[in-house]
Amino acid sequence: MKRPMQIAVLVFTVGATGGLLASGGEKEGSKILTQASNAKWQAECASCHMAYQPGLLPERSWRKLMAGLDKHFGENASLDPATAEEITRFLAANSADRSGNRRSARIAASIPAAAVPLRISETAYFRRKHDEIASDIWRRAKVGSPANCQACHQAAEKGDYSERNVKIPR
Repeated sequence: MKRPMQIAVLVFTVGATGGLLASGGEKEGSKILTQASNAKWQAECASCHMAYQPGLLPERSWRKLMAGLDKHFGENASLDPATAEEITRFLAANSADRSGNRRSARIAASIPAAAVPLRISETAYFRRKHDEIASDIWRRAKVGSPANCQACHQAAEKGDYSERNVKIPR
């Protein structure tokens, strides 16, 4: 009598695991940032730098950042209104304060309610996670600045910032 129950549990477990893997491995509470995607976000943002996952900043930060694209960290990154609106909606819908992702929730919790950081590196979460990094490492040619996540986080573009995938360039 136990045998059919064991088989049923095994079939359910394999099916559930397959579904999770097919969805990109993201589940509520995961440390891997959501692999939400938007073609215009990917094309426009990744044309100059890594397309930072929306879960790295709260909605208010993304809205302010998108409203100031004409002065985007010293560059004019202006977009046509329709593209800017689509990307803004995408970023807002998947932002740190709207995500069920554990890392995003911690990022959002580290930001005071009145604060609107425009840089991920301005969050208390980022500073806490990188407090052991000496300032000269940020200035290394292969790193450049704290904004260059993928210099050290080998799987950053996939939303994986875990320490097991960190390799600090010389």
